[in-house]
Amino acid sequence: MKILFLGDLVGRSGRTAVIENIPLIQEKLALDAIIVNVENAAGGFGMTPEICEELFAAGVDVLTSGNHFLDQRQIEEYFEWQTRLLRPINYPEGTPGKGMVRCTLRNGQTIVVMNVMGMRFMPPVEDPFVAVEEALECYQLKYDGIDAIIIDVHAEVHSEKMAIAHFADGKVSGVFGTHTHIPTADARVLTNGTAFISDVGMCGDYDSSVGMDLDISLARFRQTGFMPKLKPALGPASLGGVYIETDERTGLAAEIRPFRWGRIIEPGYFDL
Repeated sequence: MKILFLGDLVGRSGRTAVIENIPLIQEKLALDAIIVNVENAAGGFGMTPEICEELFAAGVDVLTSGNHFLDQRQIEEYFEWQTRLLRPINYPEGTPGKGMVRCTLRNGQTIVVMNVMGMRFMPPVEDPFVAVEEALECYQLKYDGIDAIIIDVHAEVHSEKMAIAHFADGKVSGVFGTHTHIPTADARVLTNGTAFISDVGMCGDYDSSVGMDLDISLARFRQTGFMPKLKPALGPASLGGVYIETDERTGLAAEIRPFRWGRIIEPGYFDL
């Protein structure tokens, strides 16, 4: 299976770049599954039903999120019925939405996607290791028709992301870090066959401060005068993500490559 995972989608610039280019990327790479983190899609904070529907219509299969998943008021009801939009699975019971979905793809294959959030320097959540362990008791690679399992680890600390990846190594196809918006250089297949990268980066304007307007960010960091609200940068977006191919026999990763496309960041290994 060929899977593309795109990192935190930031504001209008990121939305436009993803929606306009997904059909081309899907065709060029012959993708079986596309997953996008929409944590910052609506003005940099959360997502709306309209944005999610636009992404699904463009060809995205599953949307993940993180600590801003309820920032937009109208999204709570949408979470209750749209199973392909995920929030971190380790929020307390009773939180709107689900943290995992089993999805049948257009080619008839089945992918399971899980969203989990780290505990270090993040809002209070339950133990991510327990959440992953309990979830993987219900879903196993190449059992009951499951062809691939992907985990989005939305966390601040890279060491925590790495620990979760090693904890799940050999049980899932890929563990991909999100939240910090900076693509890391450690993409690899772990010892037991799980693809991993500490952070896939973001889909947004990289001529910014992690996707946010540079002038506003500078004013806030320097604490000069009135503290304006953060807003996404509106320049042309680059796309950050990761591409993997799985072994059809085992469901584990056969290959992982960073996906980086746009005018600011160094291009990845793909000629689009």
